Amino acid sequence: NDSCNVKRIRRMKYKITVSEELKTVAPNFVGAAISAQVVNSKYSETLWSVIQEFEEYLKANQTVQEIKDIPTIHATREVYKKCRKDPNRYRPAGEALRRRIIRGLSLYQIDTLVDLVNLVSLYTGYSMGGFDADQIVGDKLVLGIGESEEKFEGIGKGLLNIEGLPVYRDEVGGIGTPTSDEERTKIVNNTSNLLILINGYSGEEGLAEAVEYTINLLEKHAEAKDIQFKYYR
Repeated sequence: NDSCNVKRIRRMKYKITVSEELKTVAPNFVGAAISAQVVNSKYSETLWSVIQEFEEYLKANQTVQEIKDIPTIHATREVYKKCRKDPNRYRPAGEALRRRIIRGLSLYQIDTLVDLVNLVSLYTGYSMGGFDADQIVGDKLVLGIGESEEKFEGIGKGLLNIEGLPVYRDEVGGIGTPTSDEERTKIVNNTSNLLILINGYSGEEGLAEAVEYTINLLEKHAEAKDIQFKYYR
C-alpha cells in the first residue's frame, strides 16, 4: 500500500520473520513495520490536543465491557489464551490503554514519540512496539513465543514473566511483547532512529489504515524523514 506517499529512499534495514510456533497459534497474523528518522521532544502540544480529543470521544462512546469485542484486541487476547497466558493478568497494551481512559484516567505523558505510539495503539486497538532502532542488535528480528525463565525487563515493570507471550527478539534477546517493551531498546529523549511494529493478530483488515495514520502523525509531530514501511507474516 503506497497511498501514504512514502518515498522509498532505501530498503528497510530489518528482516522480520514469524516463527512457525507463533504461526500455529496466530495463523491470521500480519505485522507492519515502520522505520523513520525522527526528532523527539519532551512534549508536543499539538499531539496532546489530538490525544485529549480522542480520550473525550472514547469516554463518551465506549464502556469497559465493550473493549474486549474490538477485533484487534479480541484477536490478541485469543492468542494469549492459546499460549496459556491470562490476558486479564498480562493485558495487551491496546486494551490496557483503553481501559485506563474509560475509567477516567488520562494517558500518561512520556515524550512525543512514546505518546504518539500510545495514541495509535489507543486509536486502533493494536498492541504495538516503539523502539530506539540504534539499540537493536543486528538486522534480523524474529517474532516467537516467550520461554520459561527468559530474561525480559519490561519498561517500568521490572522483570516480566514473558513465558507464553508473543515476543520479538534481536540477536541479544527479547525487545517487545504486546504487554510491554524491553528497557534495553526503549525510546529515549534523544532517539533519532525509530522502529515501530504493529501487531495484526486480527489479520490484514485495518492494518494499512493504521500504518497511514502512524506515518501522518510522525510527519506532523516528529519531523519524520526517510520513512519506510513493510508488511510481514
